[in-house]
Amino acid sequence: MSNIPRRDALKQLLSAPLAAGLAWTPTEARLARAHADAARQTAANSQTAFEPNFLTQHEYATVTTLTEMILPADDRSGGASSAGVPEFIDFMMADQPDRQHAMRNGLTWLDTECQRRFDKPFLKCSDEERAGILDDIAWPRPAPEDLDEGVRFFSNIRDLTATGFWTSREGIDDLRYLGNRYLSNWQGCPPDALSKLGVHYDD
Repeated sequence: MSNIPRRDALKQLLSAPLAAGLAWTPTEARLARAHADAARQTAANSQTAFEPNFLTQHEYATVTTLTEMILPADDRSGGASSAGVPEFIDFMMADQPDRQHAMRNGLTWLDTECQRRFDKPFLKCSDEERAGILDDIAWPRPAPEDLDEGVRFFSNIRDLTATGFWTSREGIDDLRYLGNRYLSNWQGCPPDALSKLGVHYDD
C-alpha cells in the first residue's frame, strides 16, 4: 500500500474527519477511548477475549486487520491493534444508527469487492490482495467512480484509526508530547532548530 499515508500524514487528519455518516465530536472520541480502555483492561484481567458490542466477530476481525494495515507497528511504537483501535471503533458505533449503517455497509462492500476480485472475503485474501484493494481506494490516489463507496469507507475507517490511535496512551507516547512540565535548567532552543528558522541568540 505505497500510497496510504502513515503516521505523519494521519496525525494531520485528526482535526478534520472526512466521515460522512461517521462524524464525531472530541467528547465522543474521549468517551469511546475511556470505554475501550476499560473493556480491554477487564478482558485482560479475566484473561478473556474482548467481546464487541456492535460489530459481529467477523466484522471485528476485519476491522482489526484493516486498521493494522492502515497503522502498523513500527520501530517507534505499536500499531492500531496494540493501541486498542478496534475496540475504540466498536464503541464509537454504540447507539448511533447512522454510524452503524455506514460502517456495516462499508465492511460489506469490502468483502463483496474481495469476493468479486478474488472469490473470497477480505480476511481470506493474501496480504498482497488486500493491499491491492486498499491501494485502489486510499486517498489521495484517484479512484474510478465504481469504487466511490469503497473510497468513502476507507476515508472513514482511516480517520477513526487515526483518532483511536492518537487518543490512546500508546499514541500519546508516540507523539512524544511532554505537556506542561517544569524544566529545572532551560538550555534554549536547539542549534539545529535555530538554524532551520534562520535565527540566532544574541551574544
